[in-house]
Amino acid sequence: MTAVSSNKEKVVGVIGGMGPEATVNLMQRIIDLTPADDDVDHIHVLVDNNPKIPSRIKALIEGGGEDPAPSMISMAQGLVKQGADFLVIPCNTAHHYYPQVAAAVDVPVVNLIELTVKHAKAMNPQLSKVGLLASSALQIIHLYEPWCADYGAQVLYPESQRQQQVMALIRAVKAKRHTAEQLQNYQAAADDLAAQGAECLVLACTELSVIGDQLKTSLPIYDASELLAREVVRQALGNDLTV
Repeated sequence: MTAVSSNKEKVVGVIGGMGPEATVNLMQRIIDLTPADDDVDHIHVLVDNNPKIPSRIKALIEGGGEDPAPSMISMAQGLVKQGADFLVIPCNTAHHYYPQVAAAVDVPVVNLIELTVKHAKAMNPQLSKVGLLASSALQIIHLYEPWCADYGAQVLYPESQRQQQVMALIRAVKAKRHTAEQLQNYQAAADDLAAQGAECLVLACTELSVIGDQLKTSLPIYDASELLAREVVRQALGNDLTV
């Protein structure tokens, strides 16, 4: 691992808790990606791992849940007061509220959706079909579609039954009780996207990222959580990170 560091390191603030295990997973990735010989070499990370944020699923899919935006804004402002130089939101679905959060603070907020789509396109400039493994909320609110359209790419989702199985898996991972059968359904959803003509797969849910190594496919897999961790290291250290 090699890196070229700037003199001034930045402090990152993590708007976490969506879900809590996925937030810890992101923190571990940041540690693993940081070129460090001693504790002092690691990045200063401020984390508000708040699982009490109102459910994005209830608000966006079921339509009757409390608005998560005020909680996210309060967390963002608290992290800035503690010294965060920039903020990240590990949850893809929570980026529905990105505009409100970004407008409420005077530090940059990394846009995970933009980051992921730009990376996928950079890896394949001819990319035209992106297979998305994600919460059903993303399909409802079309978070990835505008960014993909800007690059001339179409977003594909698993067929309806497979998508329901993906949602069941996400809930099971949150509850720490996913089964071997559900992992097989995860693979089947990925295979369905490949059959539809997807040229890459995007893991656009933090819970799916936690078990992303279970997928077997010849397609490139772009893990939004991994890309976010790399971006944190890049911005915090001023690094061009090469692994």
